[in-house]
Amino acid sequence: MKKVVFFVWMILGMVTVSAAGDLHMFSVPNADGKVNATIIEKALEANGFYISANSEMNGPFMKQFEQSDFTAFNLLTVFHSKHAASLVKSHPDAGIFVPMGVGIYQRKGENELHVSVLTSKAQEKIAGFKAPEFALIEKEVLATFKKALPAAKHTFSEVSLPKEGALLTKFVRSSGSESWKKDKEDVEMMIEDGLKPAGFVMSNFTDYQFMLSDKGQVSPFDFYDTYSICKLKVIYTVAKTRPEAAAFAPCTLMVYKKKGVNEIVMGFPGVYNWMSSAKVSDPDGKQVLLQAQKDFEEVLKAATE
Repeated sequence: MKKVVFFVWMILGMVTVSAAGDLHMFSVPNADGKVNATIIEKALEANGFYISANSEMNGPFMKQFEQSDFTAFNLLTVFHSKHAASLVKSHPDAGIFVPMGVGIYQRKGENELHVSVLTSKAQEKIAGFKAPEFALIEKEVLATFKKALPAAKHTFSEVSLPKEGALLTKFVRSSGSESWKKDKEDVEMMIEDGLKPAGFVMSNFTDYQFMLSDKGQVSPFDFYDTYSICKLKVIYTVAKTRPEAAAFAPCTLMVYKKKGVNEIVMGFPGVYNWMSSAKVSDPDGKQVLLQAQKDFEEVLKAATE
C-alpha cells in the first residue's frame, strides 16, 4: 500500500512540475501601496543587473485612453551585466533578452502587487537553443525577488497555449566587410524612421557593443545594438485580460553584425509569445497583437531592402 501511495505521489509531483507555465509570478500583499517598481529596480541593480528603463504606464494610459484599470503598472527592462554578455557572445540571438522584461502591476481595488518574468525554459524555447546562462540569470532574478519581496507568493502562469506562429522573427540584410558601417547607418535610419508612423515608441536604445568591449574585452561583433520597442495600444488592450503579458513589453529588437560574416541580423520575439505564454486569446487582444506583428515586420522588411 505504501508503494502505491508513493507512486501516486510521484506521478502527481511530475504532473505539477510539467504543468508549470512560461512565466514566474510573484504576488505580494500591498494594500498600503508601499511596495513599488522602484524597490524591485534597486534590488536588481544591487544584484548585478543593469537597468535599461523603468517605464510607468498609468500616465500614458490616462493621457491616451483617459482610463486605467491599475493603481500601478510598470515595465521594467533589465539584463545581467555578466551572464548576458557571456550568453550573447556564444549565442548572438540571445540579444532579444538584452534587455528582458519584468511586468509589475496592481489592479484597482486589489490588495496585491504582482510581478511577472519569463522562466529560463521559456527563454530557451523562444530563442531556439539551450544555454546554461539562461538558468544562471533566472537564479539571480529569483533570488533578488525573494530577498526584495520576502512576503511574496511565488507561482507559475497557466500552461501555455500552442503557438500560432514563429516565436522568433528574424530578418537578414547582406553587408560587405568594408561597407558595414554605411549599411549600419542605413538600417538604423530605416528602423527609426519606420517606427513612429506605425505607432511604435522606442523606450530605450542600448549600444551593447560598448558593454561587450568594456575593460579590454574582445567582442565577436562589428556592432551590436538593441532597441526596446512598444506600442501603447497593445499594452493597454492586452492588460485588460492578461496583465502578466507585461513581461514581454517592451519588445527587444536586436540588430547585429558578427565579425567576418557579411550580413546584418535583425530579430525580435514575435507576438505569438504573448498569445501562447500569456494565453492572450480574446479577440481584441489578438487583433492588436497581430497588427503590431505585421507593422513591425514591414519596418524591418524595409530595412533589408
